[in-house]
This record gives sequence, structure tokens and C-alpha cells, in this order.
Amino acid sequence: MAFRLPEGETVAEGVRLIAREQIDQAIVELSDRSLALDLAVHEVRKRCKKLRGLLRLIRPCLGDSYPRENAHFRDAARVLSPLRDYQSIIDAFDALRAHFGDQIDRRAFGTVKRRLTRRRKQRAERVTDVDERIAQVRCQMEAGRERVAHWSIDATGAEAWRGGFEQTYRRGRNAMALAYEAPSTEHFHEWRKQVKYHWHHTRILQPLWSDVLGVRGDAANTLGEMLGMHHDLAVLRATLLDEREGFDQRAVQAVLGLIDRRRTEFAASARPLGTRLFADKKARIGQRWVRYWDTWQEEQVARQAPESQPAALSA
Repeated sequence: MAFRLPEGETVAEGVRLIAREQIDQAIVELSDRSLALDLAVHEVRKRCKKLRGLLRLIRPCLGDSYPRENAHFRDAARVLSPLRDYQSIIDAFDALRAHFGDQIDRRAFGTVKRRLTRRRKQRAERVTDVDERIAQVRCQMEAGRERVAHWSIDATGAEAWRGGFEQTYRRGRNAMALAYEAPSTEHFHEWRKQVKYHWHHTRILQPLWSDVLGVRGDAANTLGEMLGMHHDLAVLRATLLDEREGFDQRAVQAVLGLIDRRRTEFAASARPLGTRLFADKKARIGQRWVRYWDTWQEEQVARQAPESQPAALSA
């Protein structure tokens, strides 16, 4: 099942189907020893983020249970963090090297890459409870699945999702404004998180108008990836500055210069895309998407109605 509301179901039923699908897939990935550990961890952490995005969409319905459910999947992802975090630094370094191509000193970059790879291996070796962590998260997923049936989703129709959708959209809009008014790693990272949640909401609600919201979802995903690389490069930069011992300092300075250039490029490219995605105020986009919802519901009713009988032939 795709990460979207299914046709013919209430919002409550659709949300529960989506949640169970994500949890079930996470359990499979945690149990499948044929999957590389790094890939399994990466996929399960993404599913936790999807589940938290889903929870945000229906947040007003959940009331006091929202903080508990959100923390449950956040904490599950954190258990797996030591098994993955340093890999994102390596990935950012590789992407930086690929982007600048012939502009770099490959020998110097090679020395930095080897050192980063050695640090990743050393960190991985310090995590001696991998099996315990995997088992713990699997248990957390199973426990979370049992609670899905008890999620309180009393509102019906668009009212079940509109409040959560508008709240997350507004936060994304405000976070963008702050990122450019007072640029910092923290502000851009916060914007990235809100963009990701808006992307999740767009995917869940895509059936409302598949073609248009599909394009919007692609744009939100592109923006989220840009901001993700912007953040990963910031983490790489901090790593190179904090862990100076063993690195070729001349090579590090060259890498730092390219990191700053690339982050500036990402920030510049993200701005027009973000401006388009967050052009409307929350009430305006909310009203428009409710109209999409109403039209989608009417389409479903029309498809389910029995075909009219052909008129009888006259004698």
C-alpha cells in the first residue's frame, strides 16, 4: 500500500492502515538478516519519520496522546542512531567530491576520506549491542502497532486532517522566514524538518488531486533533499573542525572552503523553491485543499453509483 489515504475509507481507517503498513514494514526490515544493517537501519528510521508525519497530520484529534505517540517513534529512531549517524557524514563528503569533480585535489581529498572512513569504523566498533538495539526497536514497533487501534480520531472528513496540515504548513512557512532572516545551521535544520513533514502530508493527501499534488510532493522532496545536504555538510564541517587529530590540515582547509561554497549554493537554490511551496498563508491553502477533498469525495460517490439503466425501446 502506498503512503497515502486509500479510496473508500474514512480518514480514521485510512490513517490506521497507513500506520500499520509502515510499522509492519519496519518490523520486516529489522528481522530480515539478508538486508545490510546500514540499509535496514536507514529504512526503519525513515519509517519512524513517516509515522511522526502521519501523527502530526491528525494531531488535533489525538489530543493528550499525541506527545506519547510522537515520542515513542522518535525514541525508537534514536536507539538506532549510533548505527547510522556517521555514515551520513561519509555520504556528504562523497557528494561534495562528486559535485566539484576536477576542481579538487584528489590526493588531498583521498587522505580526508580515508581518515573519515577509519573514524566511522572506530565508532561502529564501539557499538557492541547491535542485536540488543535491533531487538529493542522491534519490540517498540510491535507495541506501537497494538496502540494504533486505540488512536482517538473522532473527527470526520477534512476536519480530521485540516488542523494538523495547516499547523505544520505554518511552521514550515515561519521556519523558512527565520532561516533567511537569521541564517544558522539550527534554523535551516528546523526548516528542513518542517519541509519533510509537509512532504509527508502532501503524499498522504495526494489522492485529493493526484497530478497536482504529485508535482507538489516532488518539489517538496527536492527541497527537503537540498536542505538535508545543507545540514549534512554542516555536520561534516563541524566534524572536521572538532576532530583535527590525524587529518591533513591543508586538505581539511580545502574541504572546508568547498563545504561553505556548496552550502551557499544549496541555500540560494532552496529559496525560490521554498517561496513557491510556502507562498500561501495557512488558512488559504487549507481552504483550497478542503475543496480538493470535497471534490475527491464526490468523485468517489459518482464512481460507486450504479449505472443508469438504458431507456426502454419504444414498440
